Amino acid sequence: MKIGITGASGQLGRLVIAHLSQKVSKENLVALVRNPEKVSDLGIEARAFDYDQPEQLTATLNGIDSLLLISGSEIGKRTQQHKNVVDAAKNAGVKSITYTSLLHADTSTLVLAPEHLATEEAIKASGIAFTLLRNGWYTENYTASVPGALQHGTFIGSAGEGKISSAARNDYAEAAALILAENNHQGKTLELSGDESYTLKDFAKQLSLLTNKEIPYQNLSEKDFAKALEQVGLPEPVAQVYAGFDTAASKGDLYDEGTTLSQLLGRKTTSLSEVIKNTLANH
Repeated sequence: MKIGITGASGQLGRLVIAHLSQKVSKENLVALVRNPEKVSDLGIEARAFDYDQPEQLTATLNGIDSLLLISGSEIGKRTQQHKNVVDAAKNAGVKSITYTSLLHADTSTLVLAPEHLATEEAIKASGIAFTLLRNGWYTENYTASVPGALQHGTFIGSAGEGKISSAARNDYAEAAALILAENNHQGKTLELSGDESYTLKDFAKQLSLLTNKEIPYQNLSEKDFAKALEQVGLPEPVAQVYAGFDTAASKGDLYDEGTTLSQLLGRKTTSLSEVIKNTLANH
């Protein structure tokens, strides 16, 4: 069974392939990526694959039995991009699609949710066997702010007291690899989240503990947080989207009490402390 992985040059895609390579023969793995040269180090077949070129996608998927559709990064374009892939998969005779969706996509107020939900519906309408991985937040989404917090002595955000049930990117990648290798979760929608839930105030306390520095959490309004993000170099539209993520967190959109992810992994999800330690070690 040949498994195709879209977005193979991305952080999640590379991790999925690393885990899959330990479970199935590399001869049965195909990296689907805009620029195959970027994945020449992976040691698997690579095919040029651009979500925005639907006329080329069907031929590229020839011989692929199982497809991991990793959601694109271009917010606002993904509904059509993903539909292009789903249509091509149907035309190419792909037997199953596994899609990286969003935690509680059907109820979430995150700006990301509508595109994920539309993709889920397109996959279901295609008639292809599917597994929907509704991934929660990556802990790395917050640890990316650690260098700035260390520099300025404050960890900022606009999530208030909202609890976040994140997991390490590698946890989600390992789960995806397990599902692709086992091929026994078809027809399921899996809400995936970390075992540990925390507020950004808790995050700041953990960071303070691990660095022996007092780094308080400063909660800002969404507008002020967006301005702060602009000041560190993010374009205005991107800053507004990121600030909106925190506002959604304050409403509980990143919180989940389930343990489906750890059950899949057969272990606890990676702790917040461990991810922060890894970030500090590489800083």
